[in-house]
Amino acid sequence: MSTDLTTYDGLLAAINDPAGREITDPATGDVIGCTHEGTVADIDAAVSAAVAAQPAWASRPVAERNDLLNKAADAIEASAEALAQLLSREAGKPLNGPNARFEVGACAAWLRANAAFVLEPEVLVDEDGTHAELVYDPVGVVGAVGPWNWPMMITVWQLAPALKMGNAVVVKPSEYTPLSVQGLIAVINQVLPADVLSVVAGDGAVGAALTDHDDVDKIMFTGSTKTGQAIMRSAADNLARLTLELGGNDAGIVLEDADPKAIATDLFWGAFINTGQTCAAMKRLYVPESLYQEVCDALVEVAAQMPMGVGLDENNVLGPLQNKQQYDIVARLVQAAKDGGATVLVGGDPQEGQSGYFYPTTIVADIDNDNPLVAEEQFGPALPIIKYTDLDQAITWANELEVGLGSSVWGSDLDEAKRVAARLEAGSTWINKHGAIDPRVPFGGVKKSGYGLEFGLEGLKQVSVPHVISW
Repeated sequence: MSTDLTTYDGLLAAINDPAGREITDPATGDVIGCTHEGTVADIDAAVSAAVAAQPAWASRPVAERNDLLNKAADAIEASAEALAQLLSREAGKPLNGPNARFEVGACAAWLRANAAFVLEPEVLVDEDGTHAELVYDPVGVVGAVGPWNWPMMITVWQLAPALKMGNAVVVKPSEYTPLSVQGLIAVINQVLPADVLSVVAGDGAVGAALTDHDDVDKIMFTGSTKTGQAIMRSAADNLARLTLELGGNDAGIVLEDADPKAIATDLFWGAFINTGQTCAAMKRLYVPESLYQEVCDALVEVAAQMPMGVGLDENNVLGPLQNKQQYDIVARLVQAAKDGGATVLVGGDPQEGQSGYFYPTTIVADIDNDNPLVAEEQFGPALPIIKYTDLDQAITWANELEVGLGSSVWGSDLDEAKRVAARLEAGSTWINKHGAIDPRVPFGGVKKSGYGLEFGLEGLKQVSVPHVISW
């Protein structure tokens, strides 16, 4: 008997394995359900099935694949509330704000955007009796390894372009958020042919079995730089293609002509989206001395209006950290700021004995640029604000770390902001916003923040192999 995936109970029943590992709500500690723990043998079986299914999928006209991506988006929208509730419970995200419902909506939007993209053959030469075109063929089987912070959305970032271009996909979700991804793929697989898309949950050994597999032709990974480096080394054995979206420690620079009150809310969400658990969130903010107090005051005022609590409470827009390990990192780095003599303007003092991994919204001023809270990626609800007196010095500080995912510039003079943006070392630099991704606009990092691009036509090319045809 089929299960109704449009209800929370039905969705959970479809993916719950009573004999599996318990998954708990980071806000309450309550058990949500149990996940099947896959094995290396499960990876081998999923990859073998994908290898067998991929040629028939690739042979379908692209219009048919596009139609199925749109139908997958329809299925997500039909199950949107069930998916959002599952995500809220497992990841701790509030339903409202740029959180659980937002993430589920983005999954459908990304599928529709990829279905709409048209990647035409590129005419390279057409003269003197020579014609050459560049076309893009499927790469084969894509192994997609995702993180716990945006588990559904980032999985769709990986699978949507890969499926559109005729690849089969095997997904390995984070150990922290397997149910969300299993639920998402159960919904999508209502409309896809068998074995074109599969998911195997499990630990690091299961992930390594996927990224090391001889029959995986492309690896897409979002996660830590250290793990990305290990994947890059192992991919050398069979020359698997790579897209790696790794860690960041994004800088924002406020210019002298900025209006503190006008930019405060956007500054706040640039830093605190998903309670700060976002690779391309703003994690250090450089502010000129002339505006320093005004910017600090404006951010504290905004922070006071943003309730934090259990995600299923419709009033909340900030939630807990997803896991104890991340909570401990944030607590350590905020303590380092205190020990260094910084001023905690708000937050920084979690309640003793509370349930859930809640760390209060924390804004830190009067902090040195070399303090660990600035120099290390905190990945949580803590923002250090660093004062500068010389713009060149601020740009140097912004660029001096070994990562470069995103950055932002805030000011009223667009030409000046663009001049500053051009000097920042990052894969993306936003002006008067931060982390504003768009499925049409390529996204990726430089330095140790990653390798390759996602989104848009460039993203399609990266899940394909170039093929030159000449006559």
